[in-house]
Amino acid sequence: MSFSTLVSDLHFRDNANDRASHASRPSARSTTGSYARSYASTAATSVSVSGDISSQLHGGYSHPLARSWQAERQLTKSMLIYPLFISDQPEEETLIASLPNQHRRGLNRLTSHLEPLVRKGLRSVILFGVPIAPNVKDALGTAADDPQGPVIQAIRLLRSRFPSLFIVADVCLCEYTSHGHCGILRDDGSLNNTLSVDRISDVAMAYAEAGAHCVAPSDMNDGRIRAIKLKLIESGIAHKVVLMSYSAKFSGCLYGPFRDAAGSCPSFGDRKCYQLPPGGRGLARRAIHRDIGEGADIIMVKPASSYLDIISDAKEIGKDMPVAAYQVSGEFAMIHAAAAAGVFDIKTMAFESTEGILRAGASIVVSYFTPQFLDWLES
Repeated sequence: MSFSTLVSDLHFRDNANDRASHASRPSARSTTGSYARSYASTAATSVSVSGDISSQLHGGYSHPLARSWQAERQLTKSMLIYPLFISDQPEEETLIASLPNQHRRGLNRLTSHLEPLVRKGLRSVILFGVPIAPNVKDALGTAADDPQGPVIQAIRLLRSRFPSLFIVADVCLCEYTSHGHCGILRDDGSLNNTLSVDRISDVAMAYAEAGAHCVAPSDMNDGRIRAIKLKLIESGIAHKVVLMSYSAKFSGCLYGPFRDAAGSCPSFGDRKCYQLPPGGRGLARRAIHRDIGEGADIIMVKPASSYLDIISDAKEIGKDMPVAAYQVSGEFAMIHAAAAAGVFDIKTMAFESTEGILRAGASIVVSYFTPQFLDWLES
């Protein structure tokens, strides 16, 4: 019985009852109302029973705990990776204006910042080196694997001070090259993929040998996963180093605050010829297949919120692998800006956006909200 038929039937019965009992039963109207309510209840129940009873869903999420059980993946502290910008100036602690509440820190400022977070349950960080010293950048990015550089020194410090902390080292050259691109260039300004892969894989090895638990190449050069994996095997450390590939990293306008923090803006051109085009779902799927075949242990999608379909694709293609997603600096800054304008509550939106990423298929999230999540998840 449809809802409109039910209403018509109730109206007919109300009128019939009213006419039949008007003279002899002064209280018939209240009785009719009671009967109508009873009939409506009985009819609604019979509709459900005789129809599709699985349509009755509300009871299944009527309690806060029951609602939490509906999630395939619930955010936990172990899912979070906290991005850190490590300066080569030991005493630096500079607020990044375009990236709310985030700082660029030198080694001497790092331990005091992380100690309370580790106590609260911080499990993992990802390191981005930021060379500030004059004349340190060159065409080959030679400072990237300098033993006295910020990343290698930070790896050694964190391994010593926080033995339980899982350390991911981002592997790229853009912070260290004078031109700001993610590899070695040809004379015409295009990317020399062969030389870039050789260089990137050397940097990854330096970070792994310094003690990084995970190396994460973000450069998007073709074949760099295979090159890194082979060098890890040849060095006898492939069994203890996780290789996380930025497999589906899209070009776009959401990286601005990060580039402010890392000083990694290209001095000319853009990165559209090696990062994926925003509409390139097929390219992303091919890149994911390729990197899995080349030995990646984890697949990453970046950015996250605009590419939930790609996260879902990554989980479908790599169904037996962890999938990571990076909620990038622009996504984070937009949430802060909208919250500051009164559009929504920042905590609510931080959870909503992250839960969307998890629902799409990720089980690891690189998030600037990590320090807040450590508190929010506790409460």
